[in-house]
Amino acid sequence: MSRISVRGIAVASATAVTAVGAVVGFSGTGVSASADAQTVDEASTTKLLEVPAAPQAQQLSTGITQQADAQTAAYDEAQRVQAEEAARVKAERDAAEKAAAEKAAAEKAAAEKAAADKAEADRKAAQERAARSDNRGAVEKVSASAADAQAIAKSMMSSTQYTCFSNIVERESGWRVDATNRSSGAYGLMQALPASKYQTAGSDWRTNPATQIKWGLSYMNGRYGSPCQAWTFWQGHNWY
Repeated sequence: MSRISVRGIAVASATAVTAVGAVVGFSGTGVSASADAQTVDEASTTKLLEVPAAPQAQQLSTGITQQADAQTAAYDEAQRVQAEEAARVKAERDAAEKAAAEKAAAEKAAAEKAAADKAEADRKAAQERAARSDNRGAVEKVSASAADAQAIAKSMMSSTQYTCFSNIVERESGWRVDATNRSSGAYGLMQALPASKYQTAGSDWRTNPATQIKWGLSYMNGRYGSPCQAWTFWQGHNWY
């Protein structure tokens, strides 16, 4: 608060009073003009009124402004923190989605490669099986003639037994090493049934007449005692 002096106003008032007194004749009542002037002069130094000063209002305004600035700064900081957190969450989500996509792509590529590898392996296996089949067919292709088979049989038994043996073989297969009965599956010179019986004499039984003759001679000797006894049975039954 500041004090406002009203000295000028008091002086003016005193002057006016003196002037009026002079007019109405009061100047001689014992109150001198100098005394009145002094009274007015003393009154002029009196502080009559106190009013609010501008600095106090300015201080109040400054405080309000500072408080508003602080609130604005706090709001801005909260917004910044919120934006940073949102950016962090989004970055983590994007990274997770990217990792998931990369993992899915890698798994898909691995599955496709595995399928392609399996298809290639199956193709090679099929080629190998076909090659083995072709090779087996080439190996098993019969090249021995009837004369070859007969010569082998003659070398493995006496002429008498060969005659009986030949009589059976001629009727069973016509001396064809690969003769096959389509209905029963009987095979070879001896028409063994099943054909796998020849395996006891050798693994090349499909194409080697010697292996088939070896098995046939063993069979006749074991079951009938000799090729001639087997021939005797065959004549009565048309099989042996």
